[in-house]
Amino acid sequence: MTTDRAHSPLKVVLTDLNATVVESWRAAFADTPGVEIRHASILTAEVDAWVSPTNARGRMDGGTDAAIKRHLGAGIQLRVQKAIRDGHAGSLPVGSAVCVRSGAVNPRFLISAPTMRTSSQNVSETLNVALACAAAFQAVHRQNALEPGSIRSVALVGMGAQTGRVPARVCANLMWSGLTLFDDHHFEDDDELRATVLAQLDDLERAPATQRVRISPPARRSSPTRRA
Repeated sequence: MTTDRAHSPLKVVLTDLNATVVESWRAAFADTPGVEIRHASILTAEVDAWVSPTNARGRMDGGTDAAIKRHLGAGIQLRVQKAIRDGHAGSLPVGSAVCVRSGAVNPRFLISAPTMRTSSQNVSETLNVALACAAAFQAVHRQNALEPGSIRSVALVGMGAQTGRVPARVCANLMWSGLTLFDDHHFEDDDELRATVLAQLDDLERAPATQRVRISPPARRSSPTRRA
């Protein structure tokens, strides 16, 4: 894990057709700078990258995935699935994400972050939304490390709020938790990201629905002291 304060500010657009999700975002992100909230389709967002909640195999056959595939063309699914095959042996775990070129001018990139293993899985009793959101933002870090400044703006829908059946307020708070890791922290290792998120949000199901949890990175290990 590395700390990065030097990156350019990222514009985050939260956009969804579900009015309840939008209102929940307004409550959860009210004090969060750099976040724009819209009641609109992600297909109208003019940004560098769209984030699509997907499944482990990258099958774009439902919800936001299907709408994006219709908009960008069938080739986008082929690129997503190739990235999953090349980097994850064909199955993308929750808490990981792939970033591919869209083949379009807007957006230039599509980030696919699974909220579920199989299509239309109910993830309302999981922390998958926080894991997927955190992974999507880490994918932004990684793309910008490859091509500095290539993603300066990104749009997301209510992760898991549609086919995953996550309640809107829970979705908003988990997305806020996932975003908190982006500003200062870059995880090179997805396993470390997953462990950090799960360890700190494990008791969230017993917390009030209005509670937000800011995720902190694990403490850095100190270098061993060398003795003469």
